[in-house]
Amino acid sequence: MANLVRERKNGNNTYYNKNRHIDYSNVCSTTCKFCAFSRFEGEEGAFEFTHQQLAAKAREAYQLEGITELHIVGGLHPTYSFEWYEDMLRVLKQAVPGIHLKCFTGVEINFFAEKYNMTHEEVLSRLKAAGLGSMPGGGAEIFHPDVREEICPGKGNAEQWLEVHRTAHRLGLRTNATMLYGHIETYEHRVDHMSRLRKLQDETGGFQTFIPLAFHPDHTQMDHFARPSGVEDLKTLAIGRVYLDNFDHIKAYWISMGVRLAQMSLAFGVDDIDGTVIDEKIYRMAGADSPEVMTAKDLQALIRDAGRMPMERDTLYKELKPMPEAVAR
Repeated sequence: MANLVRERKNGNNTYYNKNRHIDYSNVCSTTCKFCAFSRFEGEEGAFEFTHQQLAAKAREAYQLEGITELHIVGGLHPTYSFEWYEDMLRVLKQAVPGIHLKCFTGVEINFFAEKYNMTHEEVLSRLKAAGLGSMPGGGAEIFHPDVREEICPGKGNAEQWLEVHRTAHRLGLRTNATMLYGHIETYEHRVDHMSRLRKLQDETGGFQTFIPLAFHPDHTQMDHFARPSGVEDLKTLAIGRVYLDNFDHIKAYWISMGVRLAQMSLAFGVDDIDGTVIDEKIYRMAGADSPEVMTAKDLQALIRDAGRMPMERDTLYKELKPMPEAVAR
């Protein structure tokens, strides 16, 4: 069923892009039980990149791979000024003119609003003026309060996350949506999560893609959990494709799933396999053993071997370079 929906919406195309992930800092003012990424200020393993270091990473990725997107998130930093984030966007735009900046989770935007005494609209408007092009879907985790209060106490709630994205859509910013599954949540919690996304999409039409994210327990406070099975991963993607009929795309994040399972997911409703990624840290610090980077050629071969047609896109799903027809195996 999921494959039928996928092919009705996107034919045989499978999308990817050339992108780099840059985490500006893992210093965070809160602690989520599922997170292996965050550190307190001064704690071993904490890092903070300067604007110049971030710009150097962006230029390097552009020169090596011709990236079209920077995916940028970080911890809820306790001391940065709001101007620090605005300046970061401007410096990156100067470093790689024309690059698309997909930055800040809904939780980060809500944190900025509370910390700097602004509305969501004020925060997003100022960041958009500084170069923000769209938002990733992180921070959604599981919306239901019973789960959220257990795994991420003190973090922005579901209503705040949804309101940030509603505001972004009203301002003309497209966004993505995620769901972190495979921990303490039940199937009912997952359906509740997807239902809230579906309702907001009916209202705004501003979401581009749904990205289920498998929980990785290593080095977290929940390391007694096992990772979701491959069957669970594929089932979650397929159900997302069938239920979220108002989303154009379903993405398999190969960093979390692994390359082989992400390839198999192209027969289970998935039409987007993310991008080259480069330098992802959040899943790496939680024990992910997928490759450090996938080149555009790697992604094209992976897609063709699944009998699909590779289609390079930009962040907003504009098709860039049509590839030769795939040959079914």
